[in-house]
Amino acid sequence: MSATPGPRVIAIAMVAANGVIGDGKTQPFTFGEDWARFKATTLGHPLIVGHATHRAMGLLTGRTSIVISHDPASVRFPDVPPPGARGIAVAGLEEALRVAAGLDREKIFVCGGGQVYRDAMDWVAELDITHVHADADGQVTFPRIDAATWREIERVDGEQFDFVRYERVGAPRPVPEPGPGG
Repeated sequence: MSATPGPRVIAIAMVAANGVIGDGKTQPFTFGEDWARFKATTLGHPLIVGHATHRAMGLLTGRTSIVISHDPASVRFPDVPPPGARGIAVAGLEEALRVAAGLDREKIFVCGGGQVYRDAMDWVAELDITHVHADADGQVTFPRIDAATWREIERVDGEQFDFVRYERVGAPRPVPEPGPGG
C-alpha cells in the first residue's frame, strides 16, 4: 500500500463490461451480494457522492454522505435520517475531501457518479470494483482502469461479476488538510 499521509481515498463502484455505471438516475444492475459488500466495506467511513447519486442512494446508516452540488442549498436530507447517518452538502470535490478528512483519518470512499469519479481520480489510492460480466445501457461511465496506473491486488471471481481491488502505482495526490463541516 502507498504510504501517503492522511486518509486513503478509495473509489468503489459496480462497472458493466462496457464501462457503464448508470444512466444518470439508476445503476443498471442490482446484486444483493454486491450491496452487502458495499455496506460492510463503507460502514463507518464518509462517502463522497454527486447530487444525482445522493438522490438515488439516499443517506445510509452509519455513514456521513458528503454531497457535491453546484447548488449545495438545493441538496435535501431527510428530517429523520437513518441511525448514524448524516448529510453534508458542499460545492466542490476539494471541499468534500477536506470535510471527509476531518471526519475520518483512515478511509474516504468515492461512490459516484461518473463526473465525481473522474474528478477524484488523482486523489484515489485504491479502486474497489465489482466488474459485471455483462454490458449495460447508459451514458454514465467509470474512468478507464489503465494497467500503467493501477495494479490488481485482490480478486474474487464470481458467476455474474468479480470483486477486484486495485492499488495505484505510485502515490496519489495528497488529501487536503481537514476543514470545516466535520
